[in-house]
Amino acid sequence: MTGHVTSTKIPFAIWALTFCAFGIGTTEFVLVGLLPTIASDLAISISSTGMLVTLYALGVAIGGPIFTALTGKIEHKKLLLLTVAVFITGNAIAFFADNIILLQISRIITGTTHGVFFGYAVIIASNMVAKNRKATAISLVFAGLMISTVIGVPLGTYFGSHYGWRMTFLAVVIWGIIGLVILSASLPKQPKPTEPLRLKDLPKVFKNSSVLIVLFANILAYTGTFILFTYLSPLLENISGFSLDTINFILLIFGMGVALGNIVGGRISNSNPSKVLIYLFVFHALMLFVLSFVLTSKPIVILALLLFGFFAYSNVPALQLLVVQLSERKFPGSDGIASALNVSAFNIGAASGSYIGGLVVDSSLTIRAAPWIGGIFVILALGTALWNWKRNKALEV
Repeated sequence: MTGHVTSTKIPFAIWALTFCAFGIGTTEFVLVGLLPTIASDLAISISSTGMLVTLYALGVAIGGPIFTALTGKIEHKKLLLLTVAVFITGNAIAFFADNIILLQISRIITGTTHGVFFGYAVIIASNMVAKNRKATAISLVFAGLMISTVIGVPLGTYFGSHYGWRMTFLAVVIWGIIGLVILSASLPKQPKPTEPLRLKDLPKVFKNSSVLIVLFANILAYTGTFILFTYLSPLLENISGFSLDTINFILLIFGMGVALGNIVGGRISNSNPSKVLIYLFVFHALMLFVLSFVLTSKPIVILALLLFGFFAYSNVPALQLLVVQLSERKFPGSDGIASALNVSAFNIGAASGSYIGGLVVDSSLTIRAAPWIGGIFVILALGTALWNWKRNKALEV
């Protein structure tokens, strides 16, 4: 049995990928809540500990595409299992770390495996289902990442705060080992790539203007999203007047919207993701502008945040499927690299949004401006998506 099938059902192996994605997503985001604990334990500053977040993002954005290109000739099941094994090793290093240097090494390793894993996992998942369910399969892989923000991160933060931050990494190691076993048993052998791109071929993907347009739309959309999301808690506390306990509940509701939006987005993006993306960006931007006007109305702001989470992440499957289709059309064998680059684009957008959001918060505009400024960036993403659709509509992407 190979990875290319035309089943209308979702194979168990895709759920195994979702399981592994949950662990990887938890590793990425849980560190934010553990920064004070780690800083205190290692007797270093919060800013020094904060670099661990940056190093992970750099691992995803830079290491992911490079190692995806370097490993293109390896049979994809073997490569995916190796990636999960390295992910486990990276978190084991964090568990045993007694200084910041080891933790930094751990974050670079796990960030790189994040990029490689999602780069290939979505390709494998989409190849295991019929053509009209590819976006659904991709959304299920990313569902593990989304659900980790709702369940894995709060649990990991609680666990680390009460039993020591190293125990959180131990829990992730155990999760990774279980995922590795399940994935090994359920994932069918994948066909060896016939025309894999090599590292020196990476510039070819960047010469594909259609791919660059979609990657740019991704960056703009998530820059806009993270301008608000990064400072959502202080916004809800200082402007909306919610208590800290209530904010945690609201973030859970927001996370539910994220997970649901990802799944629904996958279903509606199976056909013509280029056109679907336009509508999703319209509602994504709309919800950011709506939030600008309802911040002082508690019931409405909760509903608006649920819808914001839904539309902000419903475009993930469309972006991922679209960039792979456009890249494969021009350069066969480039799907893995294109997929990894799309994951990198998301992380670049998140980093840019966090930085720009900080500038907005410190400016005379104040934190109140974060939603509508974020909306402007999503409007720019919408314009980019329209440009892409007009260029490619004749090809029925």
